[in-house]
Order: sequence, then structure tokens, then C-alpha cells
Amino acid sequence: NAAVKDGKQALGNPFFGAEKRLAPAESYVRISDEVIYDAGEIVYPSIIMVYHPDVILMGKSYTMPFFSGIKRDGVILVNSPKDIEFTVEESERLRELNVALHFFPATSISREVTGSELSTNVAMLGALLGFTGIVTYESLAEALMDRFGGKTKFVASGTTAVLDEAVRKQYGKKEKLIAANAEVLQKSYDMALAAVSAGASA
Repeated sequence: NAAVKDGKQALGNPFFGAEKRLAPAESYVRISDEVIYDAGEIVYPSIIMVYHPDVILMGKSYTMPFFSGIKRDGVILVNSPKDIEFTVEESERLRELNVALHFFPATSISREVTGSELSTNVAMLGALLGFTGIVTYESLAEALMDRFGGKTKFVASGTTAVLDEAVRKQYGKKEKLIAANAEVLQKSYDMALAAVSAGASA
């Protein structure tokens, strides 16, 4: 939605495997300045986001290694408070492809700011924006406002509706939820920008 607000073309679709507890789920997002015709699985991604470290640590990815297919000069963002060690072969492959690998404490930020893990996804989006600049900050903030409390009606799946109800109970009022997400977004964005600046000056 943020990409569309920036005047770009965008298409997203989820992919679910076996329907069981703790089974991995994937989602694919395409963003382009041109018309998008392909709506299927992204086999050669430019960016990979891992929302839980167990995807790597416990091999819960549908592809092995989890970064299989990533393009040269790609970006990997992992929600983890500390670096994860890869095999020598995996590390060499990432270096060969000049992949930018970022470990980011998204869940920790969500807990710190909101007292809950429920804004982890917002922290990941803030980090993605800080590391890549893929959309403008203003459009992402506005898209989040639309999602959680704007005038645009969000059509949720049954699962998302249940999660939304849990979120509403956590925050009590929609205004608190919006304010909490805005703070998480800003903090994670600022932290990612600071990391980029520190890397550039090193």
C-alpha cells in the first residue's frame, strides 16, 4: 500500500504450506515502476525478510538454505537480537553475491515500546525502510494508519480478524494502537538508518 501511495505498482500474495501449529508461512511482494504481470511465487528475490529466527535455526524454511535464489546485491533482514552463524559455505555464497545481511531486534523493540510482541511486524517494516529506502517514510506511515485506523475499510481474512481482535484487546483504544505502531515504526526506522550510517563511516 505504501508503494502504491508512492505512485509505484505493487502486488502481494501469501503462501501457506501445511496447516499445522508452527508451520512456516511465506508472503511475496512485488514493487515496480512498471506494470506487474507475474503474481506467483518469487523464486529470485531481491529482498528476504525473516520474521522469526527459528526459520533459520530450526530449518523451517521451504527452501534450503533459506536464502536460496537471492539476487546479487540483495538484502536479507532477520528479526534476531544477535547474529546467527552460518556454515562456511553459506557465508561464502552470501559474500560472493554481495548480499547485505542485517540482524535486527524487531521483537525486542516491539516489547520495549508497547509491552507486547504484537508490533514486531511494524518494527520489521521500519527496519526494511531504513535499510533499503524502498518506499518513503510518509507513505509507509500513512499505509499503517489506513490499516489500523484510517477511513479505508480493511478486509481481513478470518485469521487476521481474530488477530485484530487480540490487538484491540491489548491496546483498548484504536488511538493507542496507532500511536504505539507509529512509535515502533519511527524507532526501528531510526535504528536502521543509524546502522547504515555507522557502516558507511566505518
